[in-house]
This record gives sequence, structure tokens and C-alpha cells, in this order.
Amino acid sequence: MKILVSDKLADEGIAILRAEPGFEVDVKTDLKPDELKAIIGQYDGICIRSATKLTADILAKPGNLKAIARAGVGVDNVDLPTATRHGIVVVNAPDGNTLSTAELTVTLMLALSRNIAPACASLKAGQWDRKAFMGRQLAGKTVGIVGLGRIGSAVAKRCLAFDMKVVGYDPFIAGAPPDLAKEIRLVDNLDDLVKVANYLTVHTPMTDETRGIVGKRQLEMMPKGAYVINAARGGIVDENALLEVLKTGHLGGAALDVYPQEPAENRALVEHPLVLCLPHLGASTKEAQQSVAIDACHNLVDYLAGRELRNAVNVPAIDFAAVGALKPYAELGHRMGVILAAMMHGRLKRLVITYAGDVAKEPFKPVTVSTVMGLLQRVSSSPLNMVNAIVVAKEEGLDISETTQAEARGYISCLRVSAEGDKESHSVQGTVFHQRYPRIIALDDFYMELKPEGDLVITFNEDRPGVIGDVGSTFGQLGINIASMTFGRKVDTQEACLALTLDAVPPPNLLEELRGKAFMKRVHYVSLPPLVSESA
Repeated sequence: MKILVSDKLADEGIAILRAEPGFEVDVKTDLKPDELKAIIGQYDGICIRSATKLTADILAKPGNLKAIARAGVGVDNVDLPTATRHGIVVVNAPDGNTLSTAELTVTLMLALSRNIAPACASLKAGQWDRKAFMGRQLAGKTVGIVGLGRIGSAVAKRCLAFDMKVVGYDPFIAGAPPDLAKEIRLVDNLDDLVKVANYLTVHTPMTDETRGIVGKRQLEMMPKGAYVINAARGGIVDENALLEVLKTGHLGGAALDVYPQEPAENRALVEHPLVLCLPHLGASTKEAQQSVAIDACHNLVDYLAGRELRNAVNVPAIDFAAVGALKPYAELGHRMGVILAAMMHGRLKRLVITYAGDVAKEPFKPVTVSTVMGLLQRVSSSPLNMVNAIVVAKEEGLDISETTQAEARGYISCLRVSAEGDKESHSVQGTVFHQRYPRIIALDDFYMELKPEGDLVITFNEDRPGVIGDVGSTFGQLGINIASMTFGRKVDTQEACLALTLDAVPPPNLLEELRGKAFMKRVHYVSLPPLVSESA
């Protein structure tokens, strides 16, 4: 096995790679994109941090590449749909930098409150001005935490130690971590959180749901003199809105460690006197870098050596062999969960899985577990597997129920998954043909037949002439071929659902163009790997 390390990595991680029998390790940092593209196919695995950008272009001809290991939690710098389409497993190290990021967040809160940076600069400039840097103490203040995963929970614990009041909101899950449930106050919407937050800090993944979640309206609703901290992902806090509100004097300041483009391009924001800015140092401690390097390299070695797959972000940790005859249903359930997660907006509260027909007579619990994993894999704060998925879901406040029906309404077996949230509810139905071919048969009761794999764009729109042609032309103008299309319609409501399978990943501007069309109600994108059941 040949392994490429393309970013600076802690020696402890590289030692793990080199200690594995039969592994050859090359360390080549600071490669230009065309240089990396030229050699990446020679390697079975690559280990990266944040500097290497594995774009669709670089991964277009992956050659021998089987696995990508990210020494850290975020995989924004990896084109996941392209990696998935080529069968490349992407693993990360989700736990290694939790403490370092949480500690930096609290450090930024303290630095803002006590004017550490400007006071230091003033003294070094020869001044002695104590009155100009009057600060505030954290005790008794309210911190609002958006996102209560690993890092958000760690921040909450440290804020409690400072005698702060902690208010939490999670845009995906309704519940609170069990160890914090009695110590923090949960709110059901972001507005209720920002109204009381003297300090606002965000700790969510970057998704379509969270991009710009803290905008001008939320910032203006905060108490006068409040502070904003973002050490999660650039873009969760709208930078333009933040700059605008800072200029009004409403906010006391902001601290940023992350930016939509890195290095930071919004110089007006970075150079604003009320902004404390760092060059993405959240994971930059010796302990964190050692930890993520060790975890990522162990994950990479164990997968390539055929021992174990851990912390994969684009492959479910499902032991299909243990599922037995229900393997195609477990795979179907997982993909239904992924599609349902893409359709949902707001926080998940309840999941109802209905088994109808012959499958209702089988021991279907593994199918339920697989479905829950698909639904939560994008947002869960804990690694999910067949052992812990149900427990993790319930700890995060998701109510799960299973029901059975004797008849499957024209099918031998049928599976229906319904998700209820604080904003809306959606459902997906599926079946397995000939015990081998998983298919989606309805989306929100729009009946169709959809093969759940590949790059899928799902739209809900008005049912009127010209819609299909307009959608097709939009893709055609950008050179993206539609491999297949299916649709369902409801005549009584004059609504339709289109499901398109594409030959390429749709760029974000294409999806936004679709969303802007007068006849369009909703547009969703889902990337799914090739079906295992059909290739078995």
C-alpha cells in the first residue's frame, strides 16, 4: 500500500503509517493542485489536514485511491460526492480537537470581555491607559450556544464553571445532552436564544441549513453590547451582516477564528477595531494535532489493512452481513433516512417507521437502526454504528416508534419513514423488488420509482406545462447531463415532484437558480454511493 501525506502532520501519526507492514509512506507537503492531481492516483490512501483541497477535479481520475483520512473533524476541503461516486472512503478524526476548540472559544470570550488585544497593543505602543480598557466579567452573563454537539457541549461545561447562564439551541436535534439537561436552558428557536445572549457562539456543521443562520436580524435582536464568537465554520455567521451591525455600534465586538474563504478575504471585517481575529487556530495545540493525527492514521491503516472501518463520513458503519436476509431493506432504510434528512428543515423531533407486508413479519430492528443512522449521520454529535444509533438518537431527543401493517398496498413488502420536526414533516416510502433491488416509491406521497444512488436533485414544484423543459434546459446550459428522471404528481393540488439522477455534481449556483424559478417550491440535493445490494 502506498500512502501520501500531503499536509504537515504530527510525527506520531506518520509513525503509525510507517509501522504498518507493507505500507510505503511519502510525505509531500505544499503540493500545487496540478501536482497533486498528477500523482494522487498512484496512492492507495492519502492523509490530509485543512490545507489540501481535494476538489472534484483532483479526484476526477483517482486511480488506485481507496481512502482519504482527514486529521480533524471538518471535511469541507474534500469533495464528498465525487469521492463517494468513485468508491473512495473518507474518514475523519472527530474527537481529537474538541477540547482545543472549546478552550479557544472560551479564550476568545475572555479576550473580548477584557479587551486583551487592544490593551496589549496600547501598552506596547508606549501608552498606559487603564480607563480605556474597562472590561466585563463573565459571571452572571448569559451565553447562547448554537449547536450542542461535542464542542458546543464542552463549551457549555466551561461556561458553567465561570458561573454563566447557559442557553442552548440546536438547529437539528430537539434534545440536550443528558449530562447537561439539568444545567442549561434549551429554547425551541434561534430568536429566543439571541434575545437573551450577552455572548453568542456557534458550534454546528456547515450545511445549507446553517449557512448564514446568524444574520442581520438575529444580530440586531441581541442585547446592546453583546459579543459574537465563531470558531466553528466560516459562513455560519453572515460576515456582511456582522460588519454592518458592528458599524452601528449595537454589538460590543466579535471574535472570529474561521472564514468563508481562507485566508480571510473580507478585510473590512478583519480590520474592524471591534473584531478580534485569528488565523483558524481552533485545533492548533500540540495535544490536538497529536490526537487528530493519531486517530486519522489509525483509521486509515485499519481500513486499508482490512481490519475495521471507523469514523467514515460517506459510508454507513453498517454490518450488512449481520443483517442477513434483510440486507437490502437495511440499505434501503439507510438511504431513505439520508433523503429524508435532506428534505427536512428545522429540528427533528419524531420518527415513525412503518413496516408493511412480508417484511413486517421479520425481525426488522436492524432496518430501523440503519434508517436512524441515515437520518442522523449528517448532524449527530456522536459517531453512529449499529450498536449505539438508537441510544444516541434518544439521548438527542428523537422519539422513535415502529408500526406494522399486514398489507403493503400492491407490494410484497413496503417501508415508510416519516419524520416530524418543529417546522415541518416529510415522508419517504420504499420497497425491494425481487429481494435485491431497493427502490424509492414515494416522496411526500408523490408516487414514483427512484433508484436511490448517485447524485440526485429532488424538486417540488407547480404542476404546469413547461416545467420539465425549463429544468432540463437549466442543467443543459451548464453542461450537466441528466442520466434519468422520474416524477410524481397530485392532480388535486396541481403539484409535482421531480427526481433527477445526474452524471455530475450540480454546482451551488445551479441549485440556487432552480430555487429562484417562479414555479419552484423546494429543491434538494443528495449524493448516495452505488447500491451494495444490486452489486452483490
